[in-house]
Amino acid sequence: MMDQLVWCGRIRNGISLTAPNETLASAYLKKAEEALETMQTITAHDWRITTAYYAMYFSLYAVLTRIGIRCENHACTILLMERLLSDYFTPAEARIVEKARGARVDAQYYVSREIPDLFCDELIRAAPRFLVKCTGIVDGMSEKTIGALRGRLTEALREEGEKAAERSHPIADATT
Repeated sequence: MMDQLVWCGRIRNGISLTAPNETLASAYLKKAEEALETMQTITAHDWRITTAYYAMYFSLYAVLTRIGIRCENHACTILLMERLLSDYFTPAEARIVEKARGARVDAQYYVSREIPDLFCDELIRAAPRFLVKCTGIVDGMSEKTIGALRGRLTEALREEGEKAAERSHPIADATT
């Protein structure tokens, strides 16, 4: 089975490198702030979950944009958080963003799936902290760090692609 990171690099609107963009990163942080403001003004449980998730997603996407990584697939964006940005985010933070993604899908697309109030409360508390953390990451990222992260991503995609190719061809040369 192909590694998830390689899959994310091959799918339409998956992982791709673009020019690092501090201005666009700031715009995504602004979108995250707006999502938080909306979250604070609404009372509907489902929409609070949705806006909290998008506040977190836009915050994370701001970090990727600052590095020059484009990825429109939410699961792949979270995978980048886990694999590429593990020096910046804890496994617990990655888990809550992933759980928030699932809760957002449940809240928006299914009427019979209940999201526990306890998780909703946790998410509403976590979203502003996550925005602050991502803002700090974006503001503190040096060109050297950006270059190193871009290099790590390129290398990881290459290595995982080679491993996937080897696994799909178990007998490379039967004559040797």
